Amino acid sequence: MTGSTEKKWFVLLTKPRHELKVTERLSKIGVAVYAPVRTEVRQWSDRKKKVTVPLLPSMVLVQLAEKEMALVFEVPGVLRFLFEHGERAAVSNAEIVAMKTYVAAGVAPAKKQLAVGDVVQVPLLEQQAVLLSIKGKKCLAQLQKLGAVVSFQLS
Repeated sequence: MTGSTEKKWFVLLTKPRHELKVTERLSKIGVAVYAPVRTEVRQWSDRKKKVTVPLLPSMVLVQLAEKEMALVFEVPGVLRFLFEHGERAAVSNAEIVAMKTYVAAGVAPAKKQLAVGDVVQVPLLEQQAVLLSIKGKKCLAQLQKLGAVVSFQLS
């Protein structure tokens, strides 16, 4: 097998709201993992609190060689790999770098009148996404290539 030691990035599906726990557990066993997150302020009736929210709900990105694939299933909260056209969905290193840059910059799209169903270009990810909802300044959009839902706040 050629390329069996080459590590690639794959999309791993997790139980709902287990992204951060799975990321921590995978890191502890030596797996390279990335789960893009952002901080947002949530308001309850009695207080406001800053919470960490994953950008890819129920997904984490893992860098593995072919022979290491079974290792991730030792971690509680992992469900399965995401498949696309019968193969594990792979993410390029360039896309990982772009996501990290996007998260670090905290870039929001330019101000203009947006509507549900509009196709927008997600800054720094160089990907198009379809707007799913707009509530005040908060927007949800589905990336066309990954199918992942990202949220952002309009400035």
